[in-house]
Amino acid sequence: MALQQGEVVWTPSPEQIEQSRLAAFVRWLEPRQQREFPDYASLWQWSVDHLDTFWGEAWRFFDIQADGEPEPVLAARTMPGAQWFPNVRLNYAEHVFRMAAADRPAVIARAEGAAVRELGWDELERQVGALAATLRGMGVEAGDRVVSFMPNVPETLAAFLACASLGAVWSSCSPDMGVSVVVDRFRQIEPKVMFAMDGYRYNGKPFDRREVVDQLIQALPSLRHVVHVPGPDAPAEAPSWLGYRTWADAIATPAPLAFERLPFDHPLWVVYSSGTTGMPKAMVHGHGGIVLTHLKTNQFQHDVRPGDRFLFLGSTGWIVWNLMVGSLLSGATVVLSDGNPAAPDPLHLWRFIQEHGVTHFGCGAAYLTQSLKDELNPSRVGEFAALRAINSTGSPLPVDAYEWVYRNVKSDVWLASISGGTDIASGFVSCAPNLPVNAGELQCRELGVAAYAFNEAGQAVIDEVGELVITQPMPSMPLYFWGDTGNQRYLESYFQEFPGMWRHGDWIQITPRGTAIIYGRSDTTINRYGIRMGTAEIYRVVEELPEVRDSLVVDLEYLGKPSFMPLFVELAEGVELTDELKARIKNQIKTQASARHVPNEVYQVAEIPRTLTGKKMELPVRKILLGSDPAKVASPDAMANPASIDYFVAFHARRQAESGQG
Repeated sequence: MALQQGEVVWTPSPEQIEQSRLAAFVRWLEPRQQREFPDYASLWQWSVDHLDTFWGEAWRFFDIQADGEPEPVLAARTMPGAQWFPNVRLNYAEHVFRMAAADRPAVIARAEGAAVRELGWDELERQVGALAATLRGMGVEAGDRVVSFMPNVPETLAAFLACASLGAVWSSCSPDMGVSVVVDRFRQIEPKVMFAMDGYRYNGKPFDRREVVDQLIQALPSLRHVVHVPGPDAPAEAPSWLGYRTWADAIATPAPLAFERLPFDHPLWVVYSSGTTGMPKAMVHGHGGIVLTHLKTNQFQHDVRPGDRFLFLGSTGWIVWNLMVGSLLSGATVVLSDGNPAAPDPLHLWRFIQEHGVTHFGCGAAYLTQSLKDELNPSRVGEFAALRAINSTGSPLPVDAYEWVYRNVKSDVWLASISGGTDIASGFVSCAPNLPVNAGELQCRELGVAAYAFNEAGQAVIDEVGELVITQPMPSMPLYFWGDTGNQRYLESYFQEFPGMWRHGDWIQITPRGTAIIYGRSDTTINRYGIRMGTAEIYRVVEELPEVRDSLVVDLEYLGKPSFMPLFVELAEGVELTDELKARIKNQIKTQASARHVPNEVYQVAEIPRTLTGKKMELPVRKILLGSDPAKVASPDAMANPASIDYFVAFHARRQAESGQG
């Protein structure tokens, strides 16, 4: 009989619970608070009812190293604008290196077509110290921005830690991203230095990115220096990049590693999450908020312990890279994977996980569902004795993927679906090592995260699908968006619908037993393979083609339905949508944006629906294609071209008929 939604598929043993970091925290906490926490539900409720106390106790449990007093914990509880630990100074990189140990590597790295690399803590410290001194020599000071156009390799990690040590602000894009997408991000923050690799390898093919770097340098007038990291197929001749330095030169001169202690809210990095219009949101996270949150998330929710080995599949432009690096704060070895995980053969990554004793493996849900479709059987390569947990994120994990993992990977592994976001660099609803796993459900809300499902009346509901709303501040919420005058865009992004409370834009259901089910996006932001992107990024590159007059894209993932992203194009007079033009449109998106932006299909329409003020009607079209009554979501009186909506009504009816649901 097939596995059913909500069926228990894993239960921790008493020994597993007792050995967990969460259990250690509870044992430490109960006498201090003079109360008992008999289960996770009581601990979570206390953590959100007594928010200041919870985070203050977490600070003491983790023995945060800082100058100043950690009181008050929360000086202002407004959202946005919460003021956490205003009287302390600390440094992210200092908290990484205080976990250094001679008996375990800091980094293990696999790259497609290359030998596995290991970096000991002494070597990582040597590189970071030398690199920080080089950056100082380039004039980089606390608050200056340093950007990376690099893949998931040890050099990227070392560069980030060097920036963090001296208070420079880090920002990263993956080298598979196109010029316009990268420029839209980096130009906002005016970087002084860029780390760039000349190319990378994926699925056995080399990708030369020298020309892209040339274009980035031209488009970023604030740049003063480029540090060149040679790729796997680096040419013999050096590129003629601005302020050129080789990686070898940048780490050649030893220098003691020093840490600049900074205010709790000093910027650590800028990450990007796109809304539906305009430039990507350049979200700023602080040193203190990330240190405290990543310790809490990795230890209490994911049970990361010293000596663990933490691997999360994802590019350097996805926030899971940042979370994975954060496992260093808890004494784990970070395990980097670059290239196609299925190259040179479909079981290659699983063999690597077995051989290198990975304890925590994270990936997008799409990777597990594709493994299911490909009928892979990783158990053929070994027993995965070290592997305790598999984390899945990016989109809801279907029940049949749970069944595949327990049949084909490991029968007693802790398979945890988690959901958070770039916005907070961690999770809203996630996992806990003392709770069972129910198929198709997320185990719990994270400690210190006041997450609820809100109905249209703004009321918290149980066992109903509602908007994911956070009612109290979190330390890792963005400090601000870079260049966002008066916090206008920040307020519009999260606080417009429920003032003073964070509306994330996901549909969620909280079950009576405290688990959660995520059903996809509730707005028009697109979530493809775990990467949130704005429709404006697609329009910008599609409408550069002379044949395309206008366009509209929607993602139809909703309430458990698989993602289907159609692109509708209005073409120039006399132009027809041929297979050749479709291919050019998709290639334009792939090369100028990224492969993740490419739609499932392209359709020609006579007109793109627009409001009287000229806005594309993305949300009404999306609702129609998901089955809403057109009369309730698209008033003709509010449209510039009311007849244009008829195409989408017919399109939905045709899809329903083809799927047998009509």
